[in-house]
Amino acid sequence: MSEKELGQKCRCMADTVVQLGAVLGLGIVFSVLFFKRRMWPITFGCGLGLGMAICNCKNDLRAHYILHGKFVKD
Repeated sequence: MSEKELGQKCRCMADTVVQLGAVLGLGIVFSVLFFKRRMWPITFGCGLGLGMAICNCKNDLRAHYILHGKFVKD
């Protein structure tokens, strides 16, 4: 495993932790203020944050293999 891939994976893990923390906090706030301390806003928020983090990680790890360039007309 190259150092670049290892750095991307560490960045993905950090992004996952940040997103889970943010949506967990929002889920708790919405649960307490609007939904009479029910559990589903917290669970929904954690699932949403984890899904976004996984999608971002997949795109970051796949971006290395995508060729970016311009089409040149002859």
